[in-house]
Amino acid sequence: MTTFLTAASIIVLVTIAIGFVRVIRGPGKADRLIAAQLFGTAGVAWILLFAYATGKPGLSDVALVLALLAAVSAIAFVKRAWKSAEEEPHESA
Repeated sequence: MTTFLTAASIIVLVTIAIGFVRVIRGPGKADRLIAAQLFGTAGVAWILLFAYATGKPGLSDVALVLALLAAVSAIAFVKRAWKSAEEEPHESA
């Protein structure tokens, strides 16, 4: 079972690396937000896999905190994007 968990954690780390490329080269803010959410989700998955593979259940609390931070960061991004969209001048025909 440990071999399976280790292999799964490596796959999750690869998806994080691919998401990092999207954050750097992403064409828009929304793409970067989705990649950042991928970091949060994949980070939680990786920490949980690592916790069960090593037998350290205390890491589950770290995963919970990371999940909460990912949600808060998404909310902060959306609020900031919404505010900047309202401040842009609207063209009248």
